[in-house]
Amino acid sequence: MFGVLVAHDQNGNEILLKAFSGSCQGRRNLYGWVPHLIANDDYAGYLDKHNLKIHELDKKVESASNLSQKREYETIRANHSAQALGHYTNLYQIHPIEGEPLSLAPLFAPKRAPTGSGDCCAIKLLSYAFKHKLRPLSMAEFFFGASTKTTGRHHLQFYGPCDEKCKPILAAMLDLEIIYQDRDLVVVNKPHSVLSVPGRGPENQDCMEKRLRRLFPDAPVQCAVHRLDMDTSGLLILALTKKAQSSMHHLFRQQQVQKTYIALLEGVVKEEEGVIQLPFRLDLEHRPKQIYDSEHGKWGITKFKRIRVERRDDGTLATRMLFVPCTGRTHQLRVHSAHPLGLGKPILGDRLYGNGSKDRLYLHANTLRFNHPITNIDLSFSSEVPF
Repeated sequence: MFGVLVAHDQNGNEILLKAFSGSCQGRRNLYGWVPHLIANDDYAGYLDKHNLKIHELDKKVESASNLSQKREYETIRANHSAQALGHYTNLYQIHPIEGEPLSLAPLFAPKRAPTGSGDCCAIKLLSYAFKHKLRPLSMAEFFFGASTKTTGRHHLQFYGPCDEKCKPILAAMLDLEIIYQDRDLVVVNKPHSVLSVPGRGPENQDCMEKRLRRLFPDAPVQCAVHRLDMDTSGLLILALTKKAQSSMHHLFRQQQVQKTYIALLEGVVKEEEGVIQLPFRLDLEHRPKQIYDSEHGKWGITKFKRIRVERRDDGTLATRMLFVPCTGRTHQLRVHSAHPLGLGKPILGDRLYGNGSKDRLYLHANTLRFNHPITNIDLSFSSEVPF
């Protein structure tokens, strides 16, 4: 794979960067191309420390006099190879959009980083840009060479970064997991415990809008066109232009954006499916909690379908539920789950309407579908449920 990135330097000059995945013509670095993420001196030190030792163990395995001795040397070689791999992955210096350089191994923990992680074009290009204070404008990767059956890639066709190797690294580099992006919209996978928009006070300024604006500084103010609670994870739409922002707000007002959520509820819900309709409003004395109010509350409507009842690791039972909100009230799914006139079972981990949890709220926005507000193309997105 080859890639190019167009960026602006701090003086507004346009810069063109180019990179290749892995090695090219047997070499890790070529003049005029973005360098490998392991410095040459560090790589040479790695080879000096490990290559000769592994080569000697290879010879011992081949010359072993019996099967028992061969297996002993193979075990020693495997252990040393694992140590060498750990040393190698810790040599990567991956520069994020903000903060100190990242090492490779922790980004995949507790699993081992797949072979070749950190060597892809997108990672090299963005790391170089961030290291040198360049602002990325556009990037493309294309395949060069004979078509491959294993990867399904074809000569001179464009491809995006892969999920297996690149996705965890890019999410850490950008502080964003981007699911989709065009000139008008970005769809991200919001982590739990992160605000959608800035909150009150300097300690609540980290949010998805701020993280997006670091990468797209021209995005409009209040670019998140809808919100997810801080404790909720999942798909969130942000606008890159004022026209897209206004048009997406119109789609939400007209209820033309289809969303589904997956949740784990405390205990067993007997109903298989149905519709919840409850009026509720803000509890002025306990913000941001919402309370049932049949007189002054605004009606919220939620469709639900029970997926299954599960036994948790601690032995307790929980109900996995699919929610389809028909309205977009604050804390709607949380109130509809917990209230006795709803399902009567709070969402697991809910610190406002349930027993709370040390790890997270078990609510995830897993699908989105709508017509693109500018192109009118039907868009559909899904996000893997992390629980």
